[in-house]
Amino acid sequence: MALADRWLLPDGIMELLPPQARQVELMRRKVLDLYDSWGYDLVMPPIAEHLESLLTGVGHDLDLNTFKVTDGISGHTLGVRADMTPQVARIDAHRLRTEGPSRLCYCGSVLHTHPTNMLASRNPVQLGAELYGHAGPDSDVEVIALMLETLSAVGVAGPISLDLGHVAVFSRLMQLCQLNQQQQADYQDMLQRKALPEIDRFVAALGLDDRSTTWLQTLPRLNGSVDVLARARDLFASDVELVRAVDALDTLAQRVVLRCEGVSTYFDLSELRGYHYHTGVVFAAYTPSYGQALAKGGRYDNIGRDFGRARPATGFSADLKTLIDLSASRPAANTNAVLAPAGEDQTLQQAIRLLRTSGERVVQQLDGEISEPGRFRRQLVPKGGDWVVIDL
Repeated sequence: MALADRWLLPDGIMELLPPQARQVELMRRKVLDLYDSWGYDLVMPPIAEHLESLLTGVGHDLDLNTFKVTDGISGHTLGVRADMTPQVARIDAHRLRTEGPSRLCYCGSVLHTHPTNMLASRNPVQLGAELYGHAGPDSDVEVIALMLETLSAVGVAGPISLDLGHVAVFSRLMQLCQLNQQQQADYQDMLQRKALPEIDRFVAALGLDDRSTTWLQTLPRLNGSVDVLARARDLFASDVELVRAVDALDTLAQRVVLRCEGVSTYFDLSELRGYHYHTGVVFAAYTPSYGQALAKGGRYDNIGRDFGRARPATGFSADLKTLIDLSASRPAANTNAVLAPAGEDQTLQQAIRLLRTSGERVVQQLDGEISEPGRFRRQLVPKGGDWVVIDL
C-alpha cells in the first residue's frame, strides 16, 4: 500500500466519527437499559474464540463469513466472531447453568468476511436478546415484543411489518416426501430465490406422488396475509404435524398483534433463514424504507447441544448502526457544552468539577487555544467572586 493510501480502510469496514459515534453510544446505553428493564442480563463475550466453539451448531454460511486467525500462543486456529448468538449459547450452557429460564442480552462489534447484503458493513454493531430454558409460545411472544420495542426505542420510522415463518413446515415436508440430501439442498436453494418456474420443473421431474408434488410446488406460494394460513391448513390437512405448525404461527401472530400496537403481519411458510440451526418459528421486522430485515430471529432449541446442554432457546439480533441510520432522529453535535477558561485557579477548578458532577459537559481551554466560532453556546466566567455560566 502506498504511503498516501495508508489512511484508507478495507472495503466494507466502517468507522464512526463525531457526532455519529456519540449517537451510537448513547443509543447503545438506551437499548441495554431497555433490556435490563425487561429482566435481561448483559453478557460481554470475547471478540475471538476457538473456531470450533464459534461454529458449533450453526450453518455453513457462518463458517464462510468468519475470519480465521492463528493464536500466537497455542498455535490453534481462532475465529473472530461473526455472530454473537453461538457465544451466548455457550455462556448459558457451560458458564451459567441456570435451571430456570435465562434472559441474556448483548451489544458489541462483530466482523464479517463478506457483507450480509449490499447495504451492510462488514463490521456491524450487533445487539440482541436471547431467552433460554422455555419451550412454549410465551417466550417467542416475549422476544418478538422486545424486538419491536427495540425498533421503537431507537426511533425507526414505521410502519413495521413482522414477517413470520416456521421451519418445521419445510422439515416435515422433506421427511414426508423423502427427498435425499442433494434434492433437499437444490429445492431449498430455489425456495430462497423464489424461483417458481424452476421449482415447478424440478418437482415435476422428481416423479413423486400427486400429493407430494402439490405440496412442494405450492409451498413457495404460501406467502402473504393471514389468509395464507387457511390455505395452508387445507393443503396440509392430512398431516397433523404440518397443521400444528400452521396453528402455532396463527396463535403467535394474534398474540403479538394484541401486545404490539401498530404492527402488521406477513406470513411466508417457505422462509428458511437460518434453517440449519432454527427449529421452529422464525421472524423478521421490515419497514418500507429499507430493503432488508431490520432485526431477525427465531427459535433454535438445539444450539446448546454441542456445549453439553440442549435447552430451548429463542432470540433476535440486529445491527445497531443500521437501526440508527433508519432512525427518525439525526445525530447532532453537542453544542451545549460549557467553555471554561484556562488556568489552575482553585475556585475555577472547583466550579468545573461541580458542573461535570452535575452532568454538564465542560471543556477547559488550553493555554493559547482559540475556540471555533459557534462551537459553544455557554461560557464559565468570574462574577462577584464566584464562577457562573452565561449564554454566549
